[in-house]
Amino acid sequence: MTIIEQSRFLAMGAHYGINHKRKYTGEPYFQHLENVAKIVAFNGGTDEMIAAAYLHDILEDTKFPPSSLFQIIGERVFDMVLALTDLQTPENGNREKRKRSERDKLALASKEVQTIKLADLIDNTETIVSRDPNFAVVYMSEKRLLLQVLVSGDPILWKIANEQVEKYYRKSPTTP
Repeated sequence: MTIIEQSRFLAMGAHYGINHKRKYTGEPYFQHLENVAKIVAFNGGTDEMIAAAYLHDILEDTKFPPSSLFQIIGERVFDMVLALTDLQTPENGNREKRKRSERDKLALASKEVQTIKLADLIDNTETIVSRDPNFAVVYMSEKRLLLQVLVSGDPILWKIANEQVEKYYRKSPTTP
């Protein structure tokens, strides 16, 4: 079994195992992971990047043990997954402070990690903008700031993500 197949299987099991659904669509959450992995693969991602794309939310959203994940997928993919995992909790401060901390962390991340994060943002944006206009105001403002630090990621994905932001602000001139 390849690292991609193994990671896909792990992600599928972990997210289906808790009946994890996408917030706005109700579809299985695994579909988001599949979308992110496909975006990374289509844009020339390595096998390790595609594997990490499948697993990018496993530690954040499921109870999958980090030590087991490390043993199964190895250090390289695990390090990418860990870099993509939002470790912030409300105890770390308000949303603005937590998002700033995550931006600071991602600013130091590898180009591979930044590329996966760009794919994640691209896949999340359309659903959030179309299904939750109130939260979209917050999300798009945060995304705009995040794009300022994801400059080492894939330039094509950065451009697509930035175009999503610009399109949103052109359509919603009253938003900050």
